[in-house]
Amino acid sequence: RYVNKLIDQAKMNLGLRIMRGENPHEVHDDQLSILLKEDFQAIFKEKEKRRPDLPVDEDLLKESLAELNHLVGLEDIKKEIQELVNLVRFYKETGKEILTNLTFHTVFTGNPGTGKTTVARILSHILKALGILERGHLVEVDRQSLVAGYVGQTAIKTAEKIDNAVGGVLFIDEAYALSQRGNSDYGHEAIETILNTMEDEKGQFAVVVAGYPDKMKQFLESNPGFKSRFDQTYNFEDFSANQLIEIATDLAAKEAYTFDKNALASLKIYFEHLLARKDEFFGNGRMVRNTVKEIIKNQ
Repeated sequence: RYVNKLIDQAKMNLGLRIMRGENPHEVHDDQLSILLKEDFQAIFKEKEKRRPDLPVDEDLLKESLAELNHLVGLEDIKKEIQELVNLVRFYKETGKEILTNLTFHTVFTGNPGTGKTTVARILSHILKALGILERGHLVEVDRQSLVAGYVGQTAIKTAEKIDNAVGGVLFIDEAYALSQRGNSDYGHEAIETILNTMEDEKGQFAVVVAGYPDKMKQFLESNPGFKSRFDQTYNFEDFSANQLIEIATDLAAKEAYTFDKNALASLKIYFEHLLARKDEFFGNGRMVRNTVKEIIKNQ
């Protein structure tokens, strides 16, 4: 598929080269069927133009890393992202080609409410600050956003979302749902479209796939092209009771509220009770957000 695309582009460049010549109407038939080296070089020159060498935006990088480090928990992920920043800086300073060594496509595994979407948004800003992505925006999609009900429509629908994500990050939540095939399911068509574009448009955008740990493992094993295309896997652990209290305190503070000692003690008991009985659908930070809203309403 990649080779076919190259040949088609080279044929187009052949036609453009001949039309730019002095006497295109006098060109011999043999010349119309010979692809030259320059017809192929023009393809890659065009790609190089679309990938400018952007400098590091130190202010945005500092601001984004501060936002990341302010998040409750996620210590291993913070460390890994800092190591990624250091590695990109090293490549830039030593003149190494970054995109031949790193793709920045990432797997997020974890239960709901553990901060996956928030970290994806911050990561998009960090990649922009490092000069990897031009825009640094986040396009959040799920199965419903990508899959259509008829043959051929899914590829179009998925391609539109990818186009929206160029220069930023395509965040696919509950990505494993794409690999769950039925009798008339086109999730595999979305997967193929994404995989092909990840290869053809390397460096133009980053893909982050997210979901439950066990289901994401099955998802990555569902297609042999997956594992080779994702550089990093970040595992988002469930929060402890103390971390949930910290999140609740921060959320309340943003609404100009504080908890007294009795409220905090009662809230911690409540969180410990939930944690002792949690299942894979435990809401973590999302549950805390809803709880704080209810408390404020009661107040």
